[in-house]
Amino acid sequence: MLDSNKVKLAIAPIGWTNDDMPDLGAENTFEQCLSEMSLAGFEGTEIGNKYPPDADELKKYLDIRKLKICNAWFSSYLTSKPYEETINAFKEHCDKLYKLGAKVVGASEQGNSIQGRLDKSILDEKPYYTDEEWKTVAKGFNEMGAYAKSKGMYFTVHHHMGTGVQTVEEIDKLMELTNPDLVYLLFDSGHLTFACIDPIPVLKKYINRIKHVHLKDVRLDVYNNQVVPNHMSFLDAVRAGVFTVPGDGDVDFKPIFDILGSNDYEGWVVVEAEQDPAKASPFEYAVKARKYIAENTGL
Repeated sequence: MLDSNKVKLAIAPIGWTNDDMPDLGAENTFEQCLSEMSLAGFEGTEIGNKYPPDADELKKYLDIRKLKICNAWFSSYLTSKPYEETINAFKEHCDKLYKLGAKVVGASEQGNSIQGRLDKSILDEKPYYTDEEWKTVAKGFNEMGAYAKSKGMYFTVHHHMGTGVQTVEEIDKLMELTNPDLVYLLFDSGHLTFACIDPIPVLKKYINRIKHVHLKDVRLDVYNNQVVPNHMSFLDAVRAGVFTVPGDGDVDFKPIFDILGSNDYEGWVVVEAEQDPAKASPFEYAVKARKYIAENTGL
């Protein structure tokens, strides 16, 4: 069981409106998204592309629904743009989250990512960092981590399909090259499963450096029968329905909850399941996820 005094439950807006494919959920307003999150019983949300960019304006919509911002994705371009450009963009991003009361910043290096490329097979064409790129990424992440720490926040790296931090070896290298007091891991059950990695050993190994958790389920029938044989891109895999909410797919979340609970994890756990809202009603799936998590964690 998870301690409700230490662990808070949020849901990402990507089930309502997809940042990478704006046509998915184009009909859904962010007011509807926030209202349904609250109605389903969630306490927090990450920030989506339809949310007002102004922190004060956004906070008004959040407060009336008793929701909090727990995190927001940051795209880092350390490997493809001038170094200081990314650092300065991060500081602006971090300042906005700080103003909204968030304690976590989640980042992913997107300089050579293929996650948004429809012409790239997500399983066959992932990028790899050169030694120099590893040094640059580690340096940048340490600097971002130091800035976040100065604001009383945690800087977490999201291991993600289609990026240079996807495999166990790459996660290990990232953790080795970065300062453990500045750089933490965003654990994502779905991305590990998609990469054919058992999430449990990763969670056990880095539990003390995990400061944010994404609960993403995977439909292995879609993965094995559509994604793999058709060499799909990441976005096409999403459209095909490879991801779903916890309890609706094939990831075993019970040992994940047990490890988090036995190690006194403190922070947010976030339901993140990008699907086509026309096929999977966001509110219905949010309710389904909330019920499953309540039954298995006590939250």
